Amino acid sequence: MDLSNENSIIPEPGLPFGQAAALEKQLRSQLCACFPCTAVHPKSCVILSGIIKPSSLSVYMRLTYRAIIFVIIVLCVAGCASTQSKAPVQPHKRDLTKGSYYVVKKGDTLYAIGFRSGHGYKRLAAWNKIRPPYKVYQGQKLKLFRGTKPRKTQKKKKSNKKRSSISINNKKVLRLYWQWPVRGKLLRSFYQTGNKGIDISGRVGRKVRAAATGIVVYSGSGLVGYGKLLIIKHNYLYLSAYAHNRRLLVKEGQKVKKGQVVAEVGIGVNAKPALHFEIRKNGKSVNPINYLPK
Repeated sequence: MDLSNENSIIPEPGLPFGQAAALEKQLRSQLCACFPCTAVHPKSCVILSGIIKPSSLSVYMRLTYRAIIFVIIVLCVAGCASTQSKAPVQPHKRDLTKGSYYVVKKGDTLYAIGFRSGHGYKRLAAWNKIRPPYKVYQGQKLKLFRGTKPRKTQKKKKSNKKRSSISINNKKVLRLYWQWPVRGKLLRSFYQTGNKGIDISGRVGRKVRAAATGIVVYSGSGLVGYGKLLIIKHNYLYLSAYAHNRRLLVKEGQKVKKGQVVAEVGIGVNAKPALHFEIRKNGKSVNPINYLPK
């Protein structure tokens, strides 16, 4: 059978079964190569693939096959389109909840910005005076808050407060800014007193001042070897002691400020006018020279 001849038909009567089967297989493979989404009748495949010219058919057969071809093409396109998977829609994240302003970028919508900020598009439209259909433009600056000024966070308000000298921060007491309780020469060092404070020379009656702010926890002469003694608690960690005073000027439970006069210098252990001064940390005596200004 000559397939290049326009007068050829499908397949000629009396064609051997083996050749007819081979021809049908060839027609199916050619059509499926062009339209892999569906399977069609081999005669339609012949016309679609150009092996048999439509002009060789009768008028009735041409109309019939044209209708069949049209239906086949529609089914192929629809079948292929239905097999394509749609790209998943990525939801917006709420990533604008902390800022006060937002500059519109290309592709942004008021609906998306409202979702990302957590305020919704209606609130943003009211705050920024945007009317329906709520269009926004690239480079437009939007307020993400109500009113004219953004609200200050609670953390900033707390950070503006002054810290007390006895505040606790990460289990560490803020450093106390000590001062000398009395001006004078060092008569006995920390090591000379057996690691129990220092002796500072002074004139009898000279004013003794609190080395740091605190509360008087002891005022009396009940401890042997200290004379008239005054103890001030500065925080849960530090105490200061003032011994061998001539006179005590504050009472137990009284709050005192740094530099406040609390006593008067008396006679020390060597029968000389002196103030015995100690700083205790967690109840243990430490060298005051390491804490007092130089």
